[in-house]
Amino acid sequence: MKRIALLALLPVLTVTVAQADEYIIDGTGAGMHSSIHFKASHVGISSLWGRFNEVSGHFSYDADDIAASSIMVNINPASIDTNHQARNDHLRTSDYLYVDNFPTASFTSTSVEDLGSGRVRVNGTFTLHGVTKDISFDAVRTGEGETPFGDYRVGFEGELVLNTGDYGINAGPVELVLAIEGIRQ
Repeated sequence: MKRIALLALLPVLTVTVAQADEYIIDGTGAGMHSSIHFKASHVGISSLWGRFNEVSGHFSYDADDIAASSIMVNINPASIDTNHQARNDHLRTSDYLYVDNFPTASFTSTSVEDLGSGRVRVNGTFTLHGVTKDISFDAVRTGEGETPFGDYRVGFEGELVLNTGDYGINAGPVELVLAIEGIRQ
């Protein structure tokens, strides 16, 4: 009788815990459906817009357990593009990004909080110019599902203001606009 009771409980005891799906960021390369744009003041008169053309990374995402989600993003600062070659070259120098000494900028999440209705708060560490600081920003899920390419994707957008002085760069505050699309693995 004990054996039958134990066998009846076996399916309950072996229930597997759902895990977050893994995604590769569709960034650098032929797809390039992810981007990091920025906006900075130009001498207090207008805004200068630019982007980083090389973005890569991965994330875990579970819509039913947002806290199980995480993200890691790499940015190649040398891929800065402001639509003006001389300015791009100057921004790569030791006056600003100093890409020869600091060839990578990166973000690694420490936690993701569910804010409801597809909105999340992402907390983590951002490394730029050899300095690592804690940052947080809000993002929203922009879409999710099967694509005509035969894969499954999810997208997020977010914005934050980064004080470049915190990273040893004298460029004032910079607004970052993030659009991340991941391809489920």
